[in-house]
Amino acid sequence: MTTVRLNSADPVSFDTDALIVGFRSGPDGPRPAADGLEAAFDGKLAASLAAVAFSAKPGEIAKIPTFGAIAAPLLVAVGVGDGVEDLRRAAGASVRSLTGTARAALALDGDAEAVALGALLGAYGFDRYRTGEAPKAPVEELTVLTDADQAVAERATVLADSVKLVRDLVNTPPSDLWPARFAEIAEQTAGEVGLDIEVLDEKQLKDGGYGGLIGVGQGSANPPRLVRLSYSHPEAAKTLAFVGKGITFDSGGLSLKPTTSMDWMKSDMGGAGAVFGALVGIAKLGLPVNVVGYLCLAENLPSGTAQRPSDVLHSYSGKTVEVLDTDAEGRLVLMDGIARAAEDGPDLIVDVATLTGAQIVALGWRTAGVMANDDEVRELVVEAAGAAGEAAWGMPLPDELRKGLDSPVADIANLHPERWGGMLTAAIFLKEFVPDGVRWAHIDMAGPAFNKGEPHGYTPKGGTGAITRTLIGLAERHASA
Repeated sequence: MTTVRLNSADPVSFDTDALIVGFRSGPDGPRPAADGLEAAFDGKLAASLAAVAFSAKPGEIAKIPTFGAIAAPLLVAVGVGDGVEDLRRAAGASVRSLTGTARAALALDGDAEAVALGALLGAYGFDRYRTGEAPKAPVEELTVLTDADQAVAERATVLADSVKLVRDLVNTPPSDLWPARFAEIAEQTAGEVGLDIEVLDEKQLKDGGYGGLIGVGQGSANPPRLVRLSYSHPEAAKTLAFVGKGITFDSGGLSLKPTTSMDWMKSDMGGAGAVFGALVGIAKLGLPVNVVGYLCLAENLPSGTAQRPSDVLHSYSGKTVEVLDTDAEGRLVLMDGIARAAEDGPDLIVDVATLTGAQIVALGWRTAGVMANDDEVRELVVEAAGAAGEAAWGMPLPDELRKGLDSPVADIANLHPERWGGMLTAAIFLKEFVPDGVRWAHIDMAGPAFNKGEPHGYTPKGGTGAITRTLIGLAERHASA
């Protein structure tokens, strides 16, 4: 397990296996953040970096041996850019480049928490299923060279651990993470951090009228669960409710996905993962705010008992829903979770979901879409995401799209007949289950939750833990309100 600490020592003399130094571009070439570094190399550092064509572009990395010029035997130069998120990414990318190194120190000159968090996230690895020769371990011991208070490292560790928890869950194969198993993990962790927990099984869900969760989960041998986590603080004046889509595997049901769209659907529980990780982080931080989290867990598989296109579901809110496409299942479990969350009387409901492929078409793989029934709420969520370093973009909910969800046999259909604006119509569907007067936002992170490409910055291949930090940031904002 990777740890991080702070130290005010001189980078030149600090004993470590690798020294990571931030560089920024200047008129005379790259400029190091660490004072005295050029002098330690007898004025030859700039020439050495020029020889490997290092220009200090944000995220650019160069490694050179130090030959005793400084205490560390290896110097890692990284371009840091100008923003806080640039620092996080530079720290993550440089630490990730040192996999297999026992100790590394970072002198990046800037927000110490950003450096510590980026470094910890960059040190993430998932090797639970590797056999044979052991893969190289992440950097074990990280030191941020700064005068900042040690509390900075403690907060960064909480945030990183929350994100890593979500990454582990997303990366776990569905054979080892079905709804009941996810609920068991939540129960164990809740006990460790002081969260209250309630788990509804399939019988309780059926008796309670959770038609969306039952409908989606009825095709699987692994029945659905609804997990309610709660955190309370004696000084809290606000209550937040987070609702997460937790489809532990999504085949599409009878509306079967093509193979190339199914092989990464273990990530379809990323919304529930983010809610779970956020509640754990909020509890560890002891924030003066009340938060409830709902994990809407089901496995969407085809079988003789699976729901069919044209079935009508009776939702927890009482509204009926015609199922036109069983692959539009996330909104069906969320509609029950949102309606239940509203009974807690929250000041704000935020649902988080890997909901639509249309989000990826509209905003790409790294930017989440944010929609809300209140413009101020939408902007609040976007701002919280930006402050956390998670890309998000506010999107509208055009009234004219609602008509496309009309059903001839039920109160609403689960799919718009046209493919255009699919991210927006999915949110408009969810809005129908938010009671009047309740502030609500929806985050569609279908792309950001899972990185199918190469690692970048502090983001690994596979599960990313996206939106976990945004939810914690929202809790912090309401705690200070």
